[in-house]
Formats: sequence, structure tokens, C-alpha cells
Amino acid sequence: MDAQRIGRRIAYWRNRRRMTQQAFGALMGHSRRWVQDLEGGQRQSDPRLSVLEDAARVLEIPVERLLTDTPGKCIDAAELRSIRAALHRHDVITGSCDAESEPPPVEALRAQLVHSRNSFQAGHFAALGATIPVLLVDATRAAALHQGQDRLDAFTVLSLTLELTEAASIKYGDSDLACTAGHRAVAAAERSGNPVIMASAARHLADAMTHHGQAAAAVAFATAAATRLQGELLRHGPDGLSVLGMLWLKAAMAQAAASEADNRRAAERARAVPGLLDQADEQAQELGRDANRVWTAFGPTNVQLYRVAAHIQLSEGADAVAVAQGIPADARAALPRERRAHLLTDLARAYTQTGDREKAVETLLEAETEVPEEVQCRPRTRRLVDDLRALGAGSAEGRLRALADRCGLHR
Repeated sequence: MDAQRIGRRIAYWRNRRRMTQQAFGALMGHSRRWVQDLEGGQRQSDPRLSVLEDAARVLEIPVERLLTDTPGKCIDAAELRSIRAALHRHDVITGSCDAESEPPPVEALRAQLVHSRNSFQAGHFAALGATIPVLLVDATRAAALHQGQDRLDAFTVLSLTLELTEAASIKYGDSDLACTAGHRAVAAAERSGNPVIMASAARHLADAMTHHGQAAAAVAFATAAATRLQGELLRHGPDGLSVLGMLWLKAAMAQAAASEADNRRAAERARAVPGLLDQADEQAQELGRDANRVWTAFGPTNVQLYRVAAHIQLSEGADAVAVAQGIPADARAALPRERRAHLLTDLARAYTQTGDREKAVETLLEAETEVPEEVQCRPRTRRLVDDLRALGAGSAEGRLRALADRCGLHR
């Protein structure tokens, strides 16, 4: 074993867990100097397996993570627990903070939020496991302790942070955590007094409800929010048009999911999906171009992406492929990286529905090139990889096996 490489890996995971050398040393039963030597590869030329097992236990990772150079791209179970723990803190739930303490500056919080949400759209999900809990606590403190406009702005930052929590939870298949964050985001948005933020939070909650098996309720919630806020949103220019359009898109996806879950009204619900997508298209046409206001990536191209996703939800793979093929290459290339990868994983699902499994594998590999985490980490995509292994992929079988290995799917 290479002591220096192992030391670097220990330092990487210790920092990712936001643990000081002193705290790590205490949990290992050693001094800070011992940790410095261990991370510097100077403790011993060949670290004992017992030391690595203890370090892995403290860092809450498999010991194999310390023996290979593969970085941890995915938010892991320990980081999801940390996010959940932050949401369950008394001060975060109640907004009660020490009135004598100094509130965090709103501008500094906004800068951290912008960086985190940009990281999400770039497909860098792993860093969110460490940044979200801190942002949740600090934004809550700011909203509790500031006054006047600063307080309203702090509620805006808090709501947008909770939206990010919801989005990350959806990526990692924790719909219960997503719903908790989504409900909190809506409450914080109402406190902000900003209709754009209210609509933005509402579309995230609708998404969480859909993934949590409450699709019919999500349709009702999203359409009620759109109807209630539409007048004010239309007066807020591109930001208002973007979040209003996203509300209709989330309503459309919820309606498609409800159709799949409601045998009695399946056809009726399916017929309603195109109308909701057309409502979103009206906002996109009025906006006039693709944009990324309030991190929506909303515009004519994103409406097409949702048409693809809705067809797939309704098991209309051939229609989904046809819509995807009609999206101009330059418009797709201009989307945020996360959106591009998401489209490709959706398209791989569509090819699977049409029986073209070799093309499905090829499309997944293209998505992996865009955002490895979207393929290797996201449970829904890993399930698709596993399904393709069970179904067989013809001439793509070898590439599929290699992809499955990178996803940690071993048989």
C-alpha cells in the first residue's frame, strides 16, 4: 500500500466530512500530530489494515475508498444524514436563534448560494453534501436576526437553499427528504413576500410531491400556485415568466405520473398533459429565448425537454425520441450541463422503451461524458443500467458491463 496516497485519501474524506485533524485524531484515539503524520504518509511505510478500518469507520466510508484513487463523486449516506440532521435542528425548524449573536451577512450567504446552485447545474453534486447543511443553518439565522429588507432577502436565500436541498434529494432518490425541504421552501418563500420566489418554491414542492407518490396532489398544487400568482408574475418580466412556465411544466409531469398511477382516470389524465405543456410553451414564447433566470433553464428548449420526459412517463418512447431529435444541437449545447445529461438519460429510457437497447447504452455513455454523477450516482439511472443488463444490450454488452462497474453495480 502507498502510504502517501492513502494519507491523501484520508485527508480528502476528513475535509469532506468537515472534520478537523484534532477531531479526527480524538475519534481515532490519537493526537493531531499523529493525524498530520498519517495524512502526510509519514506514520508508517505500510499502514496497518486495522488503522485503515478505524479511519473508514470514523469517516463513514467503505475501507475500499481509502485503497483506490476513485474520487467520491456522489453524495453518500452520511452526507444525506447530515442534510437531514440540519433540517431537523430545533433552530432551523423554529427559526429561534440567540438574539445576541451577529446575523450572517445576507450578501455573503447569497454568494454561497449562487456558487452552490451553479455547482448543481454544472453537475457537481458531491460538494453539496457539505455546503447545504451550513447554508441551511446560516440562512435560518439570518432570517431570524435581520430586520427590514435584509430579513426579506434572507428569507429569499433560505427558500432558495431549501429548493436546492429538494433538488439534491431528488437526485439521490430521497423523496421524503425532498418533501420536507420543499414544504419548508414554500413557507420561507411566503415570508419573503416575493412572488417569483413563491412560484419557484412551489414548482420544487410539486416536483417533490410527484416523486413521493403524490402526483395528483402535485397537479392541484402547481396549478393553484400558477393561477394565484400569474398576474404578479407577468409583471415581473423574464424572472416571472420563467418560474410561471416551470410551474406548468411541473404540473404536466405530475399529470403524466398521475395517469400512470390512476387506472380509473388514466386516459383522462394523459389527455390533459399536452395542454399543460402548451401553457408552459406560451410563457416560453413570450420570453422569446432560452434563459436561466432563477436557475430554471427555462425557455423553448426546456419545454421540449419536458415533452420528451412526459412522453417517457406515459410509456410513449417513440414519440419521446422524435421530439428529442427535433431539438437543435446548438440549443441543446447551450443548456446547463445538468440539463443536457438529464435529457440524455431520459432519451436512453426512451430507447429502452422502443427496444433499441444498444442505442440506449450509447446514450447513457454520452450522458456520463457530460455529467458522470447523473449516471453513476443517481438511483433512477443506475436502475436503468441494471435493467439493461437484465434485458441484454447486444453488441453494446461489453460497454454496458464497464458502465455498470463504474456505477458500482456488481453481479
